[in-house]
Amino acid sequence: MIYLDSAATSLIKPASVERAVLQAMRTMASPGRGGYAASFRAAETVYACREAAATLLHVNDPSRVIFTMNATHGLNLAIRSLVRPGTRVVISGFEHNAVTRPLHAVGADVRVAGTRLFAPKELLESWDTALREAEVAVCTQVSNVFGFVLPMDELSALCRKHGVKLIVDASQSAGVLPVDMEKWQAAFVAMPGHKGLLGPQGTGILLCGENGEPLMYGGSGAESRMQSMPASLPEHLEAGTQNVCGIAGLLAGIRFVAEKGTERIFAHEHKLLQTALASLRDSGLTLFTGEEGTQSGVLSLRAEGLDCEELAAALAEKGVCVRAGLHCAPRAHESAGTLETGTLRMSFSPFLTEEEVQKACALLLQEIR
Repeated sequence: MIYLDSAATSLIKPASVERAVLQAMRTMASPGRGGYAASFRAAETVYACREAAATLLHVNDPSRVIFTMNATHGLNLAIRSLVRPGTRVVISGFEHNAVTRPLHAVGADVRVAGTRLFAPKELLESWDTALREAEVAVCTQVSNVFGFVLPMDELSALCRKHGVKLIVDASQSAGVLPVDMEKWQAAFVAMPGHKGLLGPQGTGILLCGENGEPLMYGGSGAESRMQSMPASLPEHLEAGTQNVCGIAGLLAGIRFVAEKGTERIFAHEHKLLQTALASLRDSGLTLFTGEEGTQSGVLSLRAEGLDCEELAAALAEKGVCVRAGLHCAPRAHESAGTLETGTLRMSFSPFLTEEEVQKACALLLQEIR
């Protein structure tokens, strides 16, 4: 199998992640729910993961690292905390349904700014104008469809200039590109644990510049006489028993990323992108790619006259795993002019080799000839 769908989930993970999950299943109980060794061990692991995430993601207080089920959970929590019916919200033209559907559900007044693919300068100009009448901005750091790296340092500076609260979707960037809570001064930054951070599915992180409003209410292991959630983080936003086994695996994934370094990971995935482009450039395929520095390790493409989902299914029969369709991001496809056709997407990982990418591209070329 050649796995080229890491933008969906990191199927291939460090061996330490599996070991950590199994160890947690065997030795850890619920944190904060008992005065015995198995409960203490769970609490220590959960806090160690908060600390590791805070260090990697530049958060000055580990209590502001909140554990969620996934990035969608975190984005819903962030959006529900800041957005009310009629709130003017600016988004980019490349947002995932995890952003657009919660905004629609809450009745936000959404304005789209920056819709040209791989055009960061134009996007910044559009945002500078749109933010003048906005209250909240929500923006992905990297497009899950096209790998377009949005200029988050500059976008966050524009939000501060206009006094607009910023929510960042770091689903495709955490673990691959710098995520800097201190520099961005964002209200919230949401990310999954199971993609670039290499943890298990069912894990996620929300970085909180603000306290936020709970989505769920229940036990927190603290202040049990109160009928409202505790006022302080992280308990304010974490109701119920945590996914201790998942968090233990996530801690191992974060430690792997921290040891390897996001710069090295990005460089490796970018090299694989260049390998794919070199293999496919003269094939007649439409390749969606940008200038140096504007694209992560994600490549979308189309084959004239061929259905992208049928092409993906044919590749799956040959052991090549790719994603095809709209990738839960119709807004991004609308911006790129691919809404009617979708795209076939290759996305790379730290564990993929150039030889595997070349083989996958060769099999793809066999299918379109």
